[in-house]
Amino acid sequence: MFPAFKRILALLTVFAVFFLSVMAVRTWRSSGDLGRLLPSFLRKPGITRPEAFTPSDKPALNLSDVEMISRLNQEYALLTRAVVPSVVSIDTAGIRTEKLMDFLGRTDVRSYPTQGQGSGVIVSKEGHVITNHHVIAGQKKIRITLHGGKTYIATMVGEDPLLDIAVIKINSNETFIPLKLGDSSKVEVGQLVFAVGNPFGLGETVTQGIISAKERSLSDNQRDLFQTDAAINPGNSGGPLVNLTGEIIGINAAIFSVNRDNPSFQGVGFSIPSNDVREALEQIVKRGRPIRGYLGVQMRDLDSAVRLELGYAESMGSAVLDTTPGAPAALAGLRQGDVVISYNGETVKDTAHLISLVQRSGIGKKVKMGVWRKGEVMALVATITEATTAPVYSEITVDQKTKDNIGILRRVGVEVRDLTDAERALGNTGVLVTGVLSTGSAAGILQPGDLIVGLNDYRISGSNEFYLHLVASAAVQSTGLSILRSGKPFRAKLPGP
Repeated sequence: MFPAFKRILALLTVFAVFFLSVMAVRTWRSSGDLGRLLPSFLRKPGITRPEAFTPSDKPALNLSDVEMISRLNQEYALLTRAVVPSVVSIDTAGIRTEKLMDFLGRTDVRSYPTQGQGSGVIVSKEGHVITNHHVIAGQKKIRITLHGGKTYIATMVGEDPLLDIAVIKINSNETFIPLKLGDSSKVEVGQLVFAVGNPFGLGETVTQGIISAKERSLSDNQRDLFQTDAAINPGNSGGPLVNLTGEIIGINAAIFSVNRDNPSFQGVGFSIPSNDVREALEQIVKRGRPIRGYLGVQMRDLDSAVRLELGYAESMGSAVLDTTPGAPAALAGLRQGDVVISYNGETVKDTAHLISLVQRSGIGKKVKMGVWRKGEVMALVATITEATTAPVYSEITVDQKTKDNIGILRRVGVEVRDLTDAERALGNTGVLVTGVLSTGSAAGILQPGDLIVGLNDYRISGSNEFYLHLVASAAVQSTGLSILRSGKPFRAKLPGP
């Protein structure tokens, strides 16, 4: 064993000498320090020498070489300085109490703390602030933080849940700096815009982009929105979208996100046009509430079955299902089976479009409607009245026949829940389907995860409201539902009794 060990030791020695020699040659050729090949404990401390370091003292270009960009840069900064003092951060807190009813008719009262964060913009010297309704909905305490960090308590003046606009007022006698509401009808696709707000609670943030599209819709009730690629994130809701002169042309309301649980900017944001905001603001300041037009008619879209039934060949318009006695539609002469093809000179695209046109009509205004009836086109005139807050069902009331109402809910067999604050912050409205009975009439029509935004063309805002109107409708007729499934809108009909 001893001679063999000597041979192995000799080979290792030869290998080590060869390896060190190669490393020394390579280090020498690269002008390296041969001392670095020695173990650290054998090295002598070296003397640190300063490195030669000559940084540039001139920019790559002179400002005179990029004069146009330089001026644009200065103007962007000037615009930001002018706009930011009027934009506020909003923090809310409160307790929300809701009376709930499940699909078996059982009732329960639930209370839970709520808090939120958003943005707003000052629109009067007295301190009136516009924000989104979903930012302050159900909140008891509203705190405003201004550009300089000063905080105030604000109180509610009025709200428009349908448009998703609220007006609050800062509790102070100071004079504030407002921004002007511009004319959104002059906005063009491609023009530069700036979004200002408080994303993720980080504080004042300005993003720049363009108007990507106009007349976008998130639901049957929220139409004609501006789409922009200016970065809008959670917390931006209620902040202004401004043009190059610092005028408000929109109120940022929602974003498109593929991840509902962790929403973030995807290059698609939506803003409520300033003309709609101005109209709601003026009504709220004068009367404390929004005023909307009322026609008193139940409509349905022109799908292939409806067109075949009526003998109507076109795809544009909305079919009359029924009219309310004494309402403007009935007094104007609208009948079941008519198709409204134009309203006040504007072609009616579908039922949601007609509802939007009616709601925006002034109270007492006479409107001319183009109506198709059994192959003939005629003109009818209706005088618009003020809308009530809910449809009237003369056939049944929710307080009557409690046992029958429970039976109706069981027959339909659908269970829903209210949306969370995070889901509402994405611009969603309505109720979310959580369960469908296999023996109910909703089986095969609805499925868990569906977002029900409307019932019989009436906007749904909560689960209790949904069940109440479902009972009233399903007791006497088929029930139309407006649904979002996987982000795609469609309409469904639950069979009647």
